[in-house]
Amino acid sequence: MSIIDTFDSKSAEIFSARDVMQPDPKMPETLIVTFDDRFTSQLSEMVTPEVAFVLSAAYWIPVYSFEYNGRKLGFFCSTIGGAAAVGLLEELHALGAKKVLYFGSCGSLDKDITAGHLLVPTAAYRDEGTSYHYAPPSDFIEVKSADRLAEIFDELSVPYNRTKTWTTDAVYRETRDNMEKRRSEGCSVVEMECASIMAAAQFRGYEVYQYLYAADCLDGEQWDSRILGRLSEDLRESILKIAIETAIRL
Repeated sequence: MSIIDTFDSKSAEIFSARDVMQPDPKMPETLIVTFDDRFTSQLSEMVTPEVAFVLSAAYWIPVYSFEYNGRKLGFFCSTIGGAAAVGLLEELHALGAKKVLYFGSCGSLDKDITAGHLLVPTAAYRDEGTSYHYAPPSDFIEVKSADRLAEIFDELSVPYNRTKTWTTDAVYRETRDNMEKRRSEGCSVVEMECASIMAAAQFRGYEVYQYLYAADCLDGEQWDSRILGRLSEDLRESILKIAIETAIRL
């Protein structure tokens, strides 16, 4: 059976996150999720977080809570990749999370997108496997929360672009021909989670948002790492502040 035939709308899953997780009053209802633990370290310098819960994956993943402008928010660093991110998303909602805002790096397919620039995905090309268990087969999945996220960015006067994104499972198999195909279809960036988390969110009815910041660049004769893995402290703080200000407006 092809991977695109794995969506099963007729029968329920054998077990769910609610079979292994119970609602926890310490879990904040609004969560901010990064994929880079250096943001977690920087958050600790900006606010006074407390450990609200510890998730168990291949290693322990603490979920922090903190107060900001009278709101209780949560924050944690997710594992990378659609399958892992969706597994944790399911558990977070079983624990009591209601709204989840993701942010992470992406590779630019257009050299005119400057390093550090923010992007709001409007649709994600499904070059991964997880989304096909949560949505009928299609090339793209629409990001239905994009308009609301863009409205908040406008309110905050945050510069950004809307774009389609290419979600892949294979970071080291982003071939030039595939890049050109995705770019011809309107994708200007590539990342590893968007299609998966949006498919799961829409299937379950979760309220999930995502924005990206441009890191490396694939649009050139050679790959350019740019700021991948080496964001300046000032840029990291700016991206983190945007996440916090956005989260309290969701």
